[in-house]
Amino acid sequence: MIKETIITILWSLSPFGEAKVGIPYGIANGLNPFFVFVIALAANILVFPIMLFFLKYINTSLLRWRFYKKSAIWVARRAKTGSGNKIEKYGFWGLIFFVSIPLPGTGVYAGTIAAYIFKIERKKAFWANVIGISISSIIVWVTTFLTVNGVA
Repeated sequence: MIKETIITILWSLSPFGEAKVGIPYGIANGLNPFFVFVIALAANILVFPIMLFFLKYINTSLLRWRFYKKSAIWVARRAKTGSGNKIEKYGFWGLIFFVSIPLPGTGVYAGTIAAYIFKIERKKAFWANVIGISISSIIVWVTTFLTVNGVA
């Protein structure tokens, strides 16, 4: 049980899955579905301050290396095109919508990068990410819960 809890948290923190993978993993491995929702959501929310710290302080010092700079520009372009003009046009609400879509590339990592690129105020960006990831997590949780219980 502890192992599954830790793996659920790690998946929820991971840029390769976030809560979209953490929730199904935890439920499929027999953890309490309500517990899984809370820990996966909390872990995924923690990504925002970690990513913001990285973007503000560590990213700027790593940009002097060519390989990193090339990769960072690619990720920034992808976040900008992936979010389209919605975030630029609708700001807070566009960011909520973008982060709330439970598809790969639309979670809190991309939302934080997009908020950083579009220079959305930190507090607004945080709450937009929290609301968006909450909506996404609810969608994934309900879908997984109903599927595991044979309803869907």
